[in-house]
Amino acid sequence: QVQLVESGGGLVQPGGSLRLSCAASGLTFRSYAMSWYRQAPGKERELVAGVTSAGGGTNYGDSVKGRFTISRDNAKNTAYLQMNNLKPEDTAVYYCKASLRSPSMNYWGKGTLVTVSL
Repeated sequence: QVQLVESGGGLVQPGGSLRLSCAASGLTFRSYAMSWYRQAPGKERELVAGVTSAGGGTNYGDSVKGRFTISRDNAKNTAYLQMNNLKPEDTAVYYCKASLRSPSMNYWGKGTLVTVSL
């Protein structure tokens, strides 16, 4: 079955960096667009960043533009989220999502917690 496993979360000080990874299995990874979402306590899940199946196109939420970079390695079936200049408001559970347009299919990982604090 399809599995998306996030890793790389943890506690980091403001201004620090983390790189999240999302390892995929059970699907044809290169056919899926990949994206990262996050959900902070008491808030709705929001899109952080997305990358097209071939990696040629990316998009970002306004709050992370210029600080976060999404990428993917189709040979390793893995998507990444490089997070720089982290702020306390970036604290959230980060989820990766694999999306296929036709037929419409979406898969989610279980999330990894990122805490930005002194």
